[in-house]
Amino acid sequence: MSTSSPEAVKKLLENMQTDLRSLSMECKKKFPPVKEAAESGIVKIKTIAARNTEILAALKENSSEVVQPFLMGCGTKEPKITQLCLAAIQRLMSHEVVSEAAAGNIINMLWQLMENGLEELKLLQTVLVLLTTNTVVHDEVLSKAIVLCFRLHFTKDNITNNTAAATVRQVVTVVFERMVAEDERFKGIVEQPPPVQGNTNRRSVSTLRPSAKDAYMLFQDLCQLVNADAPYWLVGMTEMTRTFGLELLESVLNDFPGVFLQHQEFSFLLKERVCPLVIKLFSPNIKFRQGSNSAASPAPVEKPYFPICMRLLRVVSVLIKHFYSLLVTECEIFLSLLVKFLDGEKPQWLRAVAVESVHRLCVQPHLLRSFCQSYDMKQHSTKVFRDIVNALGSFIQSLFIVPNAGNTAAISAPAGGSGSVTQGAAQGGPGTGGVSGNLTTQAAFEYRGTWIPLMTVSVQGSAKATYLEMLDKVEPPSIPEGYAMSVAFSALLDLVRGITTMIERELAVEEEAAAEFREANPEQEWQPPAGAHLVWEEMVSACWCGLLAALSLLLDASTDETATENILKAELTMASLCGRLSLVTPRDAFITAICKASLPPHYALTVLSCNAANLSSKAYSIQGQSVQIISPSSESHQQVVAVGQPLTAQPQGTVVLTAKNIQCMRTLLNLAHCHGAVLGTSWQLVLATLQHLVWILGLKPGVGGALKPGRAVEGPSTVLTTAVMTDLPVISNILSRLFESSQYLDDVSLHHLINALCSLSLEAMEMAYGNNKEPSLFAVAKLLETGLVNMDRIEILWRPLTGHLLEVCQHPNSRMREWGAEALTALIKAGLAYKHDPPLAQNQRLQLLLLNPLKELSNVLHSDIRQKQLESVLQILQSQGDSLGPGWPLVLGVIGAIRNDQGESLIRTAFQCLQLVVTDFLPTMPCTCLQIVVDVAGSFGLQNQELNISLTSIGLLWNISDYFFQRGDAITQELGREEEALQKQAQEKGETLNRPFHPAPPFDCLWLCLYAKLGELCVDPRPAVRKSAGQTLFSTIAAHGTLLQQPTWHIVIWKVLFHLLDCVRTSSTTADKEKIESGGGNILIHHSRDTAEKQWAETWVLTLAGVARIFNTRRYLLQQLGDFFEAWEVLLNHIQSAALSKNNEVSLAALKSFQEILQIVTPVKDSDKAGDALAAMGVPPVLIDPLSASGPGRPLVRSDSLVERLTRYNGAELQAPPPGEESALEDSALWWSAWNTWYRTGTDSTRPPSGVTEKLSFIPSQPFLTALIQIFPALYQHIKANFSMEDLKKLGVILHGAVSVPISSDASPFILPSYTEAVLTSLQEAVLTALDVLQKAICVGPENLQVMYPAIFEQLLLFVEFSCKPPQYGRMETKHVANAKYNQAEWVALNYVPFAERSLEVLVDLYHKTACHKAVINEKVLQNIIKTLRMPLGLKYACPSESTWKLAVSSLLKVLSIGLPVARQHASSGKFDTMWPELANAFEDFLFTKSTPPDNLSIQEFQKNEAVDVEVVQLISTEILPFANFIPKDFVGQIMTMLNKGSIHSQSPSFTEAEIDVRMREEFSKVCFETLLQFSFSNKVSTPQEGYISRMALSVLLKRSQDVLRRYVEDERLSGRCPLPRQQVTEIIFVLKAISTLMDSLKKTQPENVDGNTWAQVIALYPTLVECITCSSSEVSSALKEALGPFKDFMQPPISRVQNGES
Repeated sequence: MSTSSPEAVKKLLENMQTDLRSLSMECKKKFPPVKEAAESGIVKIKTIAARNTEILAALKENSSEVVQPFLMGCGTKEPKITQLCLAAIQRLMSHEVVSEAAAGNIINMLWQLMENGLEELKLLQTVLVLLTTNTVVHDEVLSKAIVLCFRLHFTKDNITNNTAAATVRQVVTVVFERMVAEDERFKGIVEQPPPVQGNTNRRSVSTLRPSAKDAYMLFQDLCQLVNADAPYWLVGMTEMTRTFGLELLESVLNDFPGVFLQHQEFSFLLKERVCPLVIKLFSPNIKFRQGSNSAASPAPVEKPYFPICMRLLRVVSVLIKHFYSLLVTECEIFLSLLVKFLDGEKPQWLRAVAVESVHRLCVQPHLLRSFCQSYDMKQHSTKVFRDIVNALGSFIQSLFIVPNAGNTAAISAPAGGSGSVTQGAAQGGPGTGGVSGNLTTQAAFEYRGTWIPLMTVSVQGSAKATYLEMLDKVEPPSIPEGYAMSVAFSALLDLVRGITTMIERELAVEEEAAAEFREANPEQEWQPPAGAHLVWEEMVSACWCGLLAALSLLLDASTDETATENILKAELTMASLCGRLSLVTPRDAFITAICKASLPPHYALTVLSCNAANLSSKAYSIQGQSVQIISPSSESHQQVVAVGQPLTAQPQGTVVLTAKNIQCMRTLLNLAHCHGAVLGTSWQLVLATLQHLVWILGLKPGVGGALKPGRAVEGPSTVLTTAVMTDLPVISNILSRLFESSQYLDDVSLHHLINALCSLSLEAMEMAYGNNKEPSLFAVAKLLETGLVNMDRIEILWRPLTGHLLEVCQHPNSRMREWGAEALTALIKAGLAYKHDPPLAQNQRLQLLLLNPLKELSNVLHSDIRQKQLESVLQILQSQGDSLGPGWPLVLGVIGAIRNDQGESLIRTAFQCLQLVVTDFLPTMPCTCLQIVVDVAGSFGLQNQELNISLTSIGLLWNISDYFFQRGDAITQELGREEEALQKQAQEKGETLNRPFHPAPPFDCLWLCLYAKLGELCVDPRPAVRKSAGQTLFSTIAAHGTLLQQPTWHIVIWKVLFHLLDCVRTSSTTADKEKIESGGGNILIHHSRDTAEKQWAETWVLTLAGVARIFNTRRYLLQQLGDFFEAWEVLLNHIQSAALSKNNEVSLAALKSFQEILQIVTPVKDSDKAGDALAAMGVPPVLIDPLSASGPGRPLVRSDSLVERLTRYNGAELQAPPPGEESALEDSALWWSAWNTWYRTGTDSTRPPSGVTEKLSFIPSQPFLTALIQIFPALYQHIKANFSMEDLKKLGVILHGAVSVPISSDASPFILPSYTEAVLTSLQEAVLTALDVLQKAICVGPENLQVMYPAIFEQLLLFVEFSCKPPQYGRMETKHVANAKYNQAEWVALNYVPFAERSLEVLVDLYHKTACHKAVINEKVLQNIIKTLRMPLGLKYACPSESTWKLAVSSLLKVLSIGLPVARQHASSGKFDTMWPELANAFEDFLFTKSTPPDNLSIQEFQKNEAVDVEVVQLISTEILPFANFIPKDFVGQIMTMLNKGSIHSQSPSFTEAEIDVRMREEFSKVCFETLLQFSFSNKVSTPQEGYISRMALSVLLKRSQDVLRRYVEDERLSGRCPLPRQQVTEIIFVLKAISTLMDSLKKTQPENVDGNTWAQVIALYPTLVECITCSSSEVSSALKEALGPFKDFMQPPISRVQNGES
């Protein structure tokens, strides 16, 4: 219910009347005047109530009268009455019906009461009501009221005092509140500017309004009073205390700052009165030094007084807080004082309150900012802000340093940080946690034995002081231990928190503004307002040193996790703030502090120590007091959680990590994680530290670079407590997240991070040199992680990243290298797999950038790196093979960068990649890369580490060629397009297009590259590779050659094939002949391949055959090239040099190739089946097919076209020439070229060695010679038209030479038949076939060819001679074949007998046909035949083979049967004259051979042989003697002598008794004798000559008988009793028989036919016969009997001489 409502008014009136009645009642007896006044008052009230509608206003007007009765009542000084009156007055006041005058009266009345000491509390209450309910009290009245309250404050009564104090406070407040209200009222009114102030305050008051004036006067007097001066306005003050005055001043300043700021008069008071006052009051505190001896100073120093001091500090706090802007200079002084109070020499309580005051400042960041702006940033001004921070720092330091400031631990910790765990446990003193972890619960700081507990002093961010609030204490309180430290600690934290929050908030606002600005004006640069930044930077610069010093020390001393956390948080926020403001030194300093705290004490880490050195040189002083940045001590009693290996080379073996280290580490991680963007160069510090910690904790990198708790490192293994074990995964996780968050960094920060990691890694590399200690892989692993998460902008960091990793890959330490490679390859794979925008396919530059490091790895020599590189290539191919596009050359380059020194496994991996490429990716790669694929595949063929790979790579080349074949058109088109582009470029640059095999079209060039590669492989040192490559090359050309354009064939022939032949020829001829030991013990090398030479031979064979086959199958195509003839010549030259090579295999193969290009088709069997050796080596009869088909010697018939037959044998696809062009093959120049090659080959290969050579150079093999000779017949068919006598002679030389070549003894069992079989070797067959072909050709040829017959006869006769006189091959020693088996000769002469015999048969046959030919007669062929046959005939039993002489005889008989008639016919011409003596000699030699028959000759055999002799004699008697008149006499004479000789029997000396009759050749003798006699005594003596022959013969016979008989008798006599040798006896018997036969003949003959002389000789035998009678042999006797018998016919009486007419 409001005081002005009608009800209230009514109630008021009633109450007043009641009060007045009560008053009149009380005063009735004692104080009548009062009673009267009261009663008249009642009337007055009633009257007012009746007359006025506005009752309250009327009351107020008349209030002096209304109040009067009550004032009078108070004047009675009667307690009861006084109380009643005061209550009534209060009621009136509360209804605001008291006028100014009335109020003055009331105050006067109250003053009297006060002076009388009555109703003191009631008085105060009344004053309060009066002043608070309305504003009627002003000026002197007001001041009187205030003085009244002050006076009551100083009574003896405690309650009154306190109430009065409260009232004073309220009144003071009311005065100022009135002023504020008044200002509000006049707010809108523009005032005249006040006149300029003079010096006196009096004048200045005139400008103030009433309430303001009151307030001014009051405040001014308060200052006077505190300063112990007389008040101007508060007249009547009797006493006053400073403490109360200060409290009042403080409350006014604190509650009404606006007043002082808005009114100059008040500002003036502040400056002129308050500040000097404060400074003056502070003086005792400033001068005072604790513990300084007063005697030493001249005047006694006033001691600081706690109540005043504390209140002064409160006032100062308020002044600074509110009026800083007015009192710049004064505040500077106050702040300097504050700083001084923190000094160690001041009393403890003073320092405590000072710290509390400082704390109050620290929670006001804006204020601090102002300090910084006003002082620190001004020249020649105290650096106040810096000093405050530094003072706090040195204050904290001093607490640790001052002796006895805290409990000193009983035992000071041992020096050095590596104090063993046991020592740690033994240390006493609070807060020492043993290893068991029984940490004291109380939080505390401990440093170098000083232990200071930590208490909770205030909530974070508010400075709730304890001692500044102790207004009731007069004596300084005792400060609990640790209180000052706790406050200072809070102050520090609040300071950091305040500054950082404030600046960060402002930064955020600025960034927002910048963002908006950029959106609005994208082109323009944003210019931030400079001022703000300068302030922030100055603030940080001013405070960081002190903060860091204090925080580091506290961090080191902290034993409480929360405290540590707070310190770390402070350091972290500072670091981040410095980072944001780009203040590098402070940023690095804070980070260094955290880093150092993370590492074990005294841990040698160069990055940090350099940094610390920079700092320690920045020792700074606080007003002469030096503050050092304290380096962490190692004695903080902390729980050890891990023991590990130091990464640095430190003397001690292990280092210890405490829980605090781990906590710091987490802060460090947090810093890097959340504030990475501002770390810049200090990434180095952070990462270096993390690296060391990770190392000590034994974390090792895993897949993708994440660190996992790894295996124990070398040395004493890492020991981790369970506490830290559970932390490790978390730490590892944070570490990974840290690098993951690098994706949110801007490019510059990212580069800082990468650079830091790289330099870390370089250090790790440095350390890993020269020792095999496990290296730190932290940096490498993290580079990998960073790269992986920043794939979207990989370009900006790719070069530094990969550049460094490539260096790592070359490090000698294998673990380091391995990780470098792991990181690099992982990055490349990730980069290729990442979905870039635009995709890699459209961003070739990026793709090549990504692949480039892969290529660079090829320059690394370490095989493990190459292995890694190739494995990753394999993975890239498997995952991204389809999309490599322009990256192919790089990838192929990597695959192909193999060298022989790289070891098998590397090459194997690389090869797997290549196989994958060839099998899967040829279609996806640009065609221009195909050539690279060919080169790479070739390089794998050429590597010599792994044979199988070489062979497989040749297979790949075959697959590639197949691919070319299948995709020919597509490739041609694409290459064509590419070529055009290149051509254009080249033209623009004015260069020529540089491409291998240039003029050929690009697709052909691709083939040529392939062929050239295979060609290189064909001359590889390894036989298997050569073989495989050769087969592939020729198969490819055969299969796909059709794709090549014609001009390209020119290159194929000359540049590829002939070049290859040259190389192979050179290598083969220079190959080593040393025997190769079987490789590695597990591979046996066949003897035919056990020297390099033999292995090269195989290659030569393959190559030559391949080239020949191409010439054969592509003959039609090649002939269209201009230089076919030159190519043909070159090829023949190669064939020749191969044929003449000193290797049987090569030479034979050369001939096969020769046959092939001549298109002489031979179904050659597989020449290696030893079982079929004869067929293999011997008899591929060249012309089996045509011979059987068309009779001997006809030329190759083309019944089924040659082409078809070639195709059938070769299986190769022939490009069939169009019909009618077959004659092209007959080009005579080509054939003659072939004949010359054949001739040269034959001549050189069959020429015997000259001179005696110890070791034979080389002797061609039989199969070779056979093949050589077999070529001739077919070749001859093409050249016969111009085949001259000259050529025939050449041929003869070769045939003879070929047949003369001996066989090496080890081949003999295959080639030679056993001696008994009469078989020709295939060579001999071939020779005869050649002659056969010739003679048949002559036979059907024109006349003029027949002159060649004699030459053929000559040749055959030469061969016939071989039967008895095997040809000599040079001066070579050859053994006879029969002995070769036992007596190992190196060379064995062939068994020439069958050959000679067959030649003889051929000869006879030929003679049969040609005996009458003019040439045959003219060239004395018959004579030559006889002359030749004389040799075997003469040797007879001495012939190498018995069959020879038998055949010779039969041949002679056949020849003579044909030849003698011809000879007789031409007798007159004299052409046969020389033949007859030969013939005679032949008969002589044969019938009376000097050789004896073998001992083992059987009787039947002997008889057969005798029959042959008889046959010869018969020939003489039928064919010769009857025609004696056509025959020269000498010849007939010789014949007769011969018959004569034969008729006297002679025999070999070794017959047994039984054989004697047979062996005497009686039959022969008989025939001879008979023939002789027949011709001797024939009646028809046509010429005297014949008779003469007979006579001559007879006399010879008789003479011989005489001799035999005589000798016999003589021998008989000499031998005595011994019987004579058997043969002598036989001989004599034969002679006797012959004599008896002669006698018979003489009997039968006409006497006139017998020469007298003969008779004489016969009779002369008689005495000799008689002498034989004495012989002892019965056989002789019986023969003698028969011989003597016929003599009876001679026994006639002698005729007288007279009869004859002679005397």
